[in-house]
Amino acid sequence: MRIDPDQAATVAAVTEEGSLDAAARRLNITPSAVSQRLKALESHLGRVLVVRSKPARATASGEAIVRLARQIALLEHETAVSLGVDEGAGGRISIPLAVNADSLSTWFLAPLARVSERHDIDFDLHRDDQDFTAGLLEAGTVMAAVTSQSTPVTGCAVTPLGQLEYEPLASAAFIDRWFTDGVTAESLARAPFVDFDRRDDLQRGWLRGWGVSASDVPRHYVPASHDFATAVALGLGWGLIPRMQMSGHKTHGDLVRLPGKTVRVAHYWQQWNLPSAMLDAVAAEVVIEAQRVLV
Repeated sequence: MRIDPDQAATVAAVTEEGSLDAAARRLNITPSAVSQRLKALESHLGRVLVVRSKPARATASGEAIVRLARQIALLEHETAVSLGVDEGAGGRISIPLAVNADSLSTWFLAPLARVSERHDIDFDLHRDDQDFTAGLLEAGTVMAAVTSQSTPVTGCAVTPLGQLEYEPLASAAFIDRWFTDGVTAESLARAPFVDFDRRDDLQRGWLRGWGVSASDVPRHYVPASHDFATAVALGLGWGLIPRMQMSGHKTHGDLVRLPGKTVRVAHYWQQWNLPSAMLDAVAAEVVIEAQRVLV
């Protein structure tokens, strides 16, 4: 069954922009033309591709079409480059990537900067927990991802990156207040900690190692990597902070390591299993940087 590339690109534009009107502006056509293309492809395939909500979102079938549209756009761009066709600003390619917050704030931007010096790429970064970034690959939302999932997503290749180390830390003042008799299961059950968000299991997993259930322990939610570390340094609670991030927060007071295990989270690079010089260039720099900074 042949799928019209323009119709596929229209599905992608609607889901990325969130509405038919916004997709029309991006594609430089009328909203009516967008609607006609969308209806024509849905009729051709016999299934709904886009939920007309606010914002519009792709169905499971629509996600497959979005993935196809992005693959076509990537291959068209690389073919134009290989032919030496100068398409100006319109010839830039957008590459959506998924990455966890701690990698984004510590090491992930440097390899992207090196790639952008050599290639006309617009990076579209999607931030999510490393346990969930693989889902964005499955949905076709991104072309590659830093993930904790070692099993390849269908249609993707996987490369080990290394482990990001987290140390259990607290401010000296916090320790004086909450751990006067030492860090024990009993004191950890009372002392507040800092959580990134409600899906973050690092702190809760560390507490389980002490035999403490986190369900009744006080906690603060601080959903930004730099602000998370700042909250710990200011004494809001204890927390697990990437080792490479620790030095940047000494101005907020001395961070003291708590007794207990260092947490190591394995990271992997997964990308579409599609012959692409652009994706391979990104992967090469990401792997080089990861080998330099990760355990």
